[in-house]
Amino acid sequence: MTEQTQANGTQGPPSGDLGRRLAARRVQLGLTREETAARAGMATSYVTHLEQHPDAAPGRGAMFALATALETTVSALTGGDADLPPGPGRAGYAPEFTELSTAECTELLSTHGVGRLAVTTALGPMIVPVNYSVVEGTVVFRTAHGATPSLASGGPVAFEVDRIDDAFSQGWSVLVRGYARTVTDIGEERRLAERTYSEPWAGGRRDVWVRIEPFALTGRRIVV
Repeated sequence: MTEQTQANGTQGPPSGDLGRRLAARRVQLGLTREETAARAGMATSYVTHLEQHPDAAPGRGAMFALATALETTVSALTGGDADLPPGPGRAGYAPEFTELSTAECTELLSTHGVGRLAVTTALGPMIVPVNYSVVEGTVVFRTAHGATPSLASGGPVAFEVDRIDDAFSQGWSVLVRGYARTVTDIGEERRLAERTYSEPWAGGRRDVWVRIEPFALTGRRIVV
């Protein structure tokens, strides 16, 4: 089952802020609407209603049940933490800190998402978020001529992705160190355009492809 199918089910796409957040979280966990409803102790039709009706107003008890079922917080489901940095909660009890294997790092990094790119500029080091994809074992992203991410080309860079689970005070991070280069071959640009998933959220004309060839891949995980 594809991510799009899981998110939409058979009865229409998610609608409204709460609906989109519910659908996105359960897809992240690999759950169907039926499985989510069973976890929350409610009817599947009600979960469908919440996802498809922007004016749905579930009670506090229903929201707590859904947050528990989706291993998150009510604030996250309602968008209350959208403008806050991740990880504001307290550390979990007896956390376990482990180093990730190369295979685990590769799996967590794979496909696409948003990562943080560290580059050296004339004003000093800078870190910027970019929408990225993984193609043939390399990190690729699109940017604009003269934009900060384009300054990565021609030198060593660091690229980091992470996920923070505020509800359980746990998460992981993966760090890529590699050499960045601008893609100049038209055929290679075409192949990347066909195989990447993430479009730049910033919009505008961003036709410069940058590819990071990793020479080191490390990661860490904290679980409770």
